[in-house]
Amino acid sequence: MKRPEPKLVNNKLEAKELMMQDSTPRMPEVLIEVKNLKKYFPAGDGWFGKGMDVVKAVDDVSFTIRQGETFGLVGESGCGKSTTGRCILRLLEPTAGAVNFAGQDLLSVDSANLRRLRRDMQIIFQDPYSALNPRMRVGQIIEEPLTIHRLGAKAERRDRVAELLKLVGLDPSHAERYPHEFSGGQRQRIGIARALALNPKFIVCDEPVSALDVSVQAQVVNLLQDLQEQLHLTYLFISHGLSVVEHISTRVGIMYLGKLVEVATSEEIFRNPLHPYTRALLSAIPKPEPDEKRNRLKLTGEIPTPINPPSGCRFRTRCAMAEGRCAEVEQQLVEVSPDHFVACMVVAP
Repeated sequence: MKRPEPKLVNNKLEAKELMMQDSTPRMPEVLIEVKNLKKYFPAGDGWFGKGMDVVKAVDDVSFTIRQGETFGLVGESGCGKSTTGRCILRLLEPTAGAVNFAGQDLLSVDSANLRRLRRDMQIIFQDPYSALNPRMRVGQIIEEPLTIHRLGAKAERRDRVAELLKLVGLDPSHAERYPHEFSGGQRQRIGIARALALNPKFIVCDEPVSALDVSVQAQVVNLLQDLQEQLHLTYLFISHGLSVVEHISTRVGIMYLGKLVEVATSEEIFRNPLHPYTRALLSAIPKPEPDEKRNRLKLTGEIPTPINPPSGCRFRTRCAMAEGRCAEVEQQLVEVSPDHFVACMVVAP
């Protein structure tokens, strides 16, 4: 929003009110809005598709990502985190729901407009080696998005590749090498450079540091933060590493068996977790002091199958706080405090 036009004021009170109006902090605009997103996969054998089981990988998920923030998506392996990120980008076609990007419905646009919108939305994959074509040189890999979208002349694209390599901490001469000649951390930097080639606004970071050594993870996370500040990027950061999520995320969503069970600011999630599953996850974070007493919350039972999830609350079969009513009604996210949502009828009746 524009600042108020300067004007003469006749008294100090009017001037004070004008200053207060100008200095009031404004909430960032919503860039990504996900509404009731679902992604079901067929499973098993069925006669011409009839009677076939369905894996409910993502089941009625809703959240927003504000411009310039990092939204962390956390949960156990197989809970639907990566599927959610790929459905937002339409790398996987959602079964139902809506995804709005800067006010435009991504699921209703045609292929031509989607191709144009892809310039503003990119992804960094988990495994930096399998995400890079081993038969292509690094320069060709980074230049490929520019070639596909027909941006710039050949000399301009080469200059852009050199600029991107410098931006992620690599030497421009590395453009002539192949991916196998680099370490894991360097390959991930190449993947980041490729994601930045088209000057995107939004990047899905699909566990970008989970395949790297601990010492390298911090370097890549710091690089992502520096790039976010420098280029005004918005991230969806998918991870099961809670320490990394706490460090980089503005807000955090906790996901279990295809559903969001808690959403809050990063500080609130780690200071005041409410959902029993969130508490169990946080209690499993390793402590640097081996002699420090830990209150570990151990979950009992097996993780239910997404083909036939439990009725009501999906976490109730492993929850020590579960009551009879938890099997009857599927609890939705409820705002229990400003910007803190939880889906648990025991915690938030």
